[in-house]
Amino acid sequence: MSEVIAINKYLCPACGAQAVWTPSKKALICPYCSTESAAELQGDGTLVGESDLAEALRALPDEKRGWAAERKTVKCQSCQAISVFDEKRVAQACDFCGSPALMNMDDVQSPIRPGSQLPFQVSESTVRETIRQWYGSHFWARSDVGDKALTDTLHGIYLPYWTFDAHIECPWEAEAGYHYYTTDDKGNRQQHTRWEYASGHVSQFHDDLLVPASKGVHASLLAELEPFPTTTALLPYDPGYLTGWVVEQYQIDLIEAAQNSRDRMTEIVRQECSNQVPGDTQRGLRIAPTFSAQTFKHTLLPVWLLTYTYGSKNYQVAVNGATGKIAGEYPLSWVKITIAVILGLILLAILMQYSQ
Repeated sequence: MSEVIAINKYLCPACGAQAVWTPSKKALICPYCSTESAAELQGDGTLVGESDLAEALRALPDEKRGWAAERKTVKCQSCQAISVFDEKRVAQACDFCGSPALMNMDDVQSPIRPGSQLPFQVSESTVRETIRQWYGSHFWARSDVGDKALTDTLHGIYLPYWTFDAHIECPWEAEAGYHYYTTDDKGNRQQHTRWEYASGHVSQFHDDLLVPASKGVHASLLAELEPFPTTTALLPYDPGYLTGWVVEQYQIDLIEAAQNSRDRMTEIVRQECSNQVPGDTQRGLRIAPTFSAQTFKHTLLPVWLLTYTYGSKNYQVAVNGATGKIAGEYPLSWVKITIAVILGLILLAILMQYSQ
């Protein structure tokens, strides 16, 4: 049979993208990472895929789901974060935005259980002092922001993350530009560019590239909190570590996270290819990355979170629970900014007067 006449959608078991039947190889090939999936071509021309990631996740047995302990799950109707905590605790407000609009989600199918976690290493007292110093170091913040952002609202939360490993081989081609200069008959120096073909190859291995699956903490803050010591300090999942702590349930699934990681890895390798192009400038960079040795983990990482409202806007301050690194938001003092602008204009006027 020369072609497949009826093909269902089959997902790449390595990265989650849709695999494509390739007649020459008689296999399902991922167009993104080149992973080959086993498949059987039946007599009627249909395919039977043997590695369907989405189906495998849906069919995951119950003993691999949930938290291996009695937990309660609620969803905030304001920020959409899904929080999981000890069954006996009564949730009165969202730990991420402070909203009291919480909906019970105990009837929803349990999530895939994490395979690992990173326990809290930084104490609450240390974090409180770190936050106080952080506020004091920001001159442009409003003077009363420290009073508004009460550290009594500080919460320790385990956030869901996916981590991805991959080996990338990437040939590249581009036009490398070399500047040279001439002088016209009036003595003016002019720049020109000579273009030459260039090519090369980049090899990279990405170890534990993090993709946060949180909706409760602002993404910009999570990016600033990295890195987490996931390559050295992760422990096998144990519900005992979660006792007394709030856990956010992932809302970015494995397939979406895999796409995110592949896009980020591609941009990283593209930049490295660009750095290899010789000359003074470049154009027409073309890359052809292939991915192999792809693996992933679902893990829980510790974050101390402070949420407060100033005026009508919510602000967050987050602290890496393993390293103590801090990232936060604060309202600007327009009084300070206005005074600074006025002083700058006065200084400029003085300098202009003296220069005349």
